[in-house]
Amino acid sequence: MPKKAKEVSAIEISRLNAPGMVAVGGVAGLYLHINKSGAKSWILRSKIGSKRRDMGLGGFPDVTLAGAKEKARRARDSIELGIDPITERKQAKSALSAKQATEKTFRQAALEYIDTHRDTWANVKHAAQWTATLETYAFPFMGDLLVCDVGQAHVLAALEPIWKTKTETATRVRGRIEKILDYATVRKYRTGENPARWKGHLEQLLPAPGKITKVEHHRALPVDAMGAFMADLRQREGTAARALEFAILCASRSGEVRGAKWSEFDLDAAIWVIPAVRMKAKVQHRVPLSAPLIQILNERSKDAKPDDLLFPAPRGGVLSDMTLTALTRRMGIDAVPHGFRSTFRDWAAERTNFPRELAEQALAHKLEDKVEAAYLRSDQLEKRRALMQSWADHCDRITTDAKVIPFQGVAA
Repeated sequence: MPKKAKEVSAIEISRLNAPGMVAVGGVAGLYLHINKSGAKSWILRSKIGSKRRDMGLGGFPDVTLAGAKEKARRARDSIELGIDPITERKQAKSALSAKQATEKTFRQAALEYIDTHRDTWANVKHAAQWTATLETYAFPFMGDLLVCDVGQAHVLAALEPIWKTKTETATRVRGRIEKILDYATVRKYRTGENPARWKGHLEQLLPAPGKITKVEHHRALPVDAMGAFMADLRQREGTAARALEFAILCASRSGEVRGAKWSEFDLDAAIWVIPAVRMKAKVQHRVPLSAPLIQILNERSKDAKPDDLLFPAPRGGVLSDMTLTALTRRMGIDAVPHGFRSTFRDWAAERTNFPRELAEQALAHKLEDKVEAAYLRSDQLEKRRALMQSWADHCDRITTDAKVIPFQGVAA
C-alpha cells in the first residue's frame, strides 16, 4: 500500500494552481490533479489485482476534499474485497444506459408500433385511425405511463366506459392495446403477460361483445328486385354507375373495383386477376368475366393504358366509396353497395343448385371449414364462370311483382 502523504488542508487545496499531481494525504494514493488550464480533479492511484490504476473521483470544487477522501476510502474497501471499483462503475453506467433505452412510455411504444407497421397496412388511413382512437380512448389512462407499468387496471379504465356504449370501437381499442403491449414485450420494454389479452383474461372481466351489441348487416335489395334495379342503373350515365354495375356483376367489394387497373384484365381469357395486395384476405383472386362485364370493358377500353384505372374519379385518382353510396341513395333504394354481395349470396343459396363453396369463392371468402379448405386446392374458375353468368342473367330478368324498398334516410 502506498504511504500516506502529509495531509493538505482545504484552504491549501484552493490555493494550489501549479499544473501537476499533488498528494493530499488522509487516504493512501489520493491526489489532486491540476491541468494546464488550472482545472482540478481528484485521482486515486492504487493497485487493483496485478495492475496499477488511476481512478477519477470527480472535479474540485464540486467534490470537496472531504468528499474525495470518503470516495477514496470506499474504493479502497472494495479493492480489499477483491472488487474492481473502476469496472464496477463502468458496469453500473452501462446498466443504467441500457435501462434508460428501454424506458418507453405507452405513447412512445404505440407511436413506434404504428410507424413500424404503417407500410404493411393496405389502407393508408389505418395509421391515422390507430392514432386517433388511442389518443381518444387509451392515452388519457396510460399514455404517459412507462409501458412496463401498464397493467390490468389501466386497460380496464380505458375500456369499461365505452365497452357497452361503443362496443365495436372498444373492441378495436382493446386489440390495438394488446398488439402494442406485445410489441413492447418483444422489444424488451416490458415483461410478463399481456393485460389486454382477451382469451382467458378480459373475457372473464368484460361481457362478450356479441352479447351486448346487435350485428348490423349491410342493407341489401331483395333477390327479385335486382332486375328492375339494374335496368334503372343502366339508364344512368357516369363512371359511378358503371363502377357499381361492374361491382354487382362481379359480386366484388367496392374497393376492389374502384382500384382496378387495365393491366389486371385479360379480355381474351375473360378473366380479371386482382392482386393479393388489393384483396382483404391478401390472396390473389381471379374473377371470371360474364358477357355484360366484357361489354363494359370493351366500351371503356379506348385509349386505355395498362396502369390506368378502369373507373377513375372525375379529377383523377380512385373513386370515393361515398360516390357509389350516394348513387344508391339518389336511386331511392334502401341498400348500400356492399349489400349487393349479400343479395348475390342469397340468390346463389335460394335460387340455384350451385355448391355453397362456389359462391363463397366468388365472394373471395375464406372457407370456415378448415378441412374443406385444405382439400380445395383449386379456385374452380370455370365452374364459377357458369355461376357468374347465371347471376348476370338473373340481373337482366325483371320480375313483375318485385318491389324495390325505398330508402328511408336523407337523400344525398
